[in-house]
Amino acid sequence: MASNLDIETYPGNIIKNEFVPTPTTRHSYNPATGKALYEVPVARKEDLDVAVSCARRAFETWSHTTFEERSSRLLAYADAMEENRLELETLQIMEQGKSLALTRTEITMALQWLRAFATMELKEEVLEDNATRTICQTRTPLGTCATIIPWNWPTLLGVGKVGPALMTGNVVVMKPSPHAPYCSLKLGELGMRIFPPGVFQVLSGGDDLGLWMTEHPGIDMVSFTGSIPTGKRVAASCAKTLKRYVLGLGGNDAAIVCEDVDISKCLPKLTTLAFLSSGQVCMLPKRIYIHEKIYEEWKDAMVEFSKENIRTGGGFEDGITVGPVQNKMQFEFVKDMYSQIKTASWKTALDGRVRDDSEGYFIEPAIIDNPPEDSRIVIEEPFGPIVPLLRWSSDEDVIQRANALRAGLGASVWSRDLDRAERMARQLDAGNVWVNSHFDVAPHVPFGGHKESGIGMEWGIEGLKHYTNVRILWKCKMY
Repeated sequence: MASNLDIETYPGNIIKNEFVPTPTTRHSYNPATGKALYEVPVARKEDLDVAVSCARRAFETWSHTTFEERSSRLLAYADAMEENRLELETLQIMEQGKSLALTRTEITMALQWLRAFATMELKEEVLEDNATRTICQTRTPLGTCATIIPWNWPTLLGVGKVGPALMTGNVVVMKPSPHAPYCSLKLGELGMRIFPPGVFQVLSGGDDLGLWMTEHPGIDMVSFTGSIPTGKRVAASCAKTLKRYVLGLGGNDAAIVCEDVDISKCLPKLTTLAFLSSGQVCMLPKRIYIHEKIYEEWKDAMVEFSKENIRTGGGFEDGITVGPVQNKMQFEFVKDMYSQIKTASWKTALDGRVRDDSEGYFIEPAIIDNPPEDSRIVIEEPFGPIVPLLRWSSDEDVIQRANALRAGLGASVWSRDLDRAERMARQLDAGNVWVNSHFDVAPHVPFGGHKESGIGMEWGIEGLKHYTNVRILWKCKMY
């Protein structure tokens, strides 16, 4: 059975609520061991054509279902996920590498998000109503939506797209990352007994599948989460058929720590977030600006906290904060970033180490001590467990430095003076800004980036709107 974790080959892609095998299969690797996981399908263009055709037929009915029916099915789907959460957690640790505790958090969040989406309804708005006419604003589903899922948070980011798409009357074809296909296929399998055929389908494949999706004339909308360079290619590809798209792209978040903070209270959270999931979250603090009056004290305390509390290891081990880097390509990129410590003469507060003696992709955390502002570690998102500390002295200067990059996903300000912190926060050019926190998210709160960190929003009522067209209905009364 597909639910057996000991299988050698997954039965097939999920098309029209059936397993559809492919002539070619591939596998990903357990990043903690370097060992191959089981075989999964490699979708061909003709498989995509069939899935899209099925989706378009299903849309004719699904788009006319009531809010109550969609909500009921989405809640039933969340229940099915919860019944199978142990298997989902095991799969995710095997394919993604994050710790058991963080994996449980992700699955719990995914369930919360689905159940919240099931309560969200886009209602008709009356823009004008008088003796001569009534003007209504309605929203209609776009049609067949392609959702392209990244490898770092595949379950939460997967249902974070599927839920809003289905609740607004669309149908979905999901493509998981080639580096992490297993949870997404399982999500599709669970949906087979909940949704009508063609409403939710999953195709596993290579990078070429993503290109076919973005160019396919039968796909009406693409929701993509991934890197900035790939997002630009997605946008260019979607432009060929003028299909709608939402892009959730990379970040390089600045965290600004003022001189009046209580270090003992805010440092544990900020340090843990910097290294959470090996730094493989787009919205973690990746540039930490510390006021010069407390810089040395903060640096020493952060190093000490990291040595005592930030442990590197496999996801099934206890007390892990830093798991393996998820795949070999990213491992080599982070290794190259670490090599800059010597070649660029960066000063380290905490020496990181690449575990080349391990079969897994393990890299221990590093803290870079006040590197130049034009260093790679400052201007590039490492997506690994390495973070720079940077000195600052004036509010105006640090805001300018925080806003200097083309990325604008998240940012934070930490201070006891809430008026000052809010004043600074309102000047930060990012889609998500926190005061005395970072990386807080909620299903009812929209999420998206500024500048090159994305286009459009996800989650919340605003996120649901991106899966719809606006239709204005004029009802003029007879004279």
